[in-house]
Amino acid sequence: MNKSERPFAWTVDIIRRAGLRPTCQRMGLVKLLYAGKGRHICAEQLYREAHAAGMDLSLATVYNTLNQFKNAGILQEILTGGGKTYFDTTLHSHAHIFFESEERVEDIAPEDLKIELSDELAKRMKNGAIEIVICIP
Repeated sequence: MNKSERPFAWTVDIIRRAGLRPTCQRMGLVKLLYAGKGRHICAEQLYREAHAAGMDLSLATVYNTLNQFKNAGILQEILTGGGKTYFDTTLHSHAHIFFESEERVEDIAPEDLKIELSDELAKRMKNGAIEIVICIP
């Protein structure tokens, strides 16, 4: 069987590698999430996209699936403090900027941000990660 006969087999691969069962709804959501590069999306946005694509699912299913994907390590959660949780398909550590009025999250390029930690804070963090989100009203 060639790739053209199974054009979305990659969705099954992503879901199975995460240790989840590849249901039609999960496969459809993975297809939407990973259609582009480095997506930042909240549950409501993904729900609207899913319905526009003809998927029949509830907002609760989208929330649950996003959290399953996060727990399985195939999405990163971004807490903006703006009342919504966003999810990122880029898994390496990086900073974000949140445009609250536009309900939009973007990556910040490393060369555009310089962060210096005090020696005391660095000692307390040890090997921990730090999440940086800059919110713009």
